[in-house]
Amino acid sequence: MAITIGVDVGGSHISCGAVNNDNFSIIPGTYFSGAVDSKASMESIIKNWATIINQTIQAAQQVLNTSDAAIGIAFSMPGPFQYETGIAMFEGNDKYESLYKVSVSDELLKYLTAKKVSFRFLNDASCFGVGGTLQQKSEVSSRAIAITLGTGFGAAFLDNKLPVTQGDHVPHNGCLWDKLFKGSIADNYFSTRWFLNQYESITGDKLTDGVKEIAGIENYATATIFDDFANNLSEFLAPFIINFDADLLIIGGNIAKSHRFFLSKFQENLKSKNINLNISIIENTEQTSILGSSYLYNEVFWERLKEELPYF
Repeated sequence: MAITIGVDVGGSHISCGAVNNDNFSIIPGTYFSGAVDSKASMESIIKNWATIINQTIQAAQQVLNTSDAAIGIAFSMPGPFQYETGIAMFEGNDKYESLYKVSVSDELLKYLTAKKVSFRFLNDASCFGVGGTLQQKSEVSSRAIAITLGTGFGAAFLDNKLPVTQGDHVPHNGCLWDKLFKGSIADNYFSTRWFLNQYESITGDKLTDGVKEIAGIENYATATIFDDFANNLSEFLAPFIINFDADLLIIGGNIAKSHRFFLSKFQENLKSKNINLNISIIENTEQTSILGSSYLYNEVFWERLKEELPYF
């Protein structure tokens, strides 16, 4: 019996769990998460990752009553990264820079308690998108766009669950964060810092606890901010939705947890542009990314994906 483990690597954390491939769920008792200092040394980061992954390995071996099963570890990994080779290319982005040109799989093997291990990697936004499409209750979608709204703005375009990164119907690399919007880039409008900057600009008060804090205030200023956010998001996304002919939009990230303040306005704006599509709000982004990454060990899916793994 093989064990499949999904791993979600964030800028300040790592989470992982063993996945039941029969019902596409995290096996109870195998989910672990921990903080990571992304500015630490290479050895410190790898050891930290290994500690959390080892907890999942040992828990899965105990639950499944096996100690010698082959283990497949699939990573939901931010870029820049060589997803085919497993070599990190973090440089100039203020996180994990000590891993630059490091083979993550080679280094991790030094510290894992199991040795019959294989590794697969995919971009974190793509993993969230794959996991999000697989969690839909019915197979109503063939073309989906998944976005994560948090400290940054992630995106993935999916055709029958397969991430699409090139072609006339998707933006370059399937990314949206770096695309132009209102004289800047989209990441500056659809991230936590935009909310904090807007709140300070309107009220003169400086907040530090993110969108959740703004949502908890519920005054005229916050209502204005969420309306502006809905207007901006619909204006920005509309051309991409139309060009990709998407029938599903999946929204995750910490900002999605405050969807009751912007979703209705956002949907109204899309309808005014004659855009009608299903919208799925996913509040547990990390676990969805874990599930999505684990799907890399679905061999039919992997055969379709591996020839087109992005390099970014």
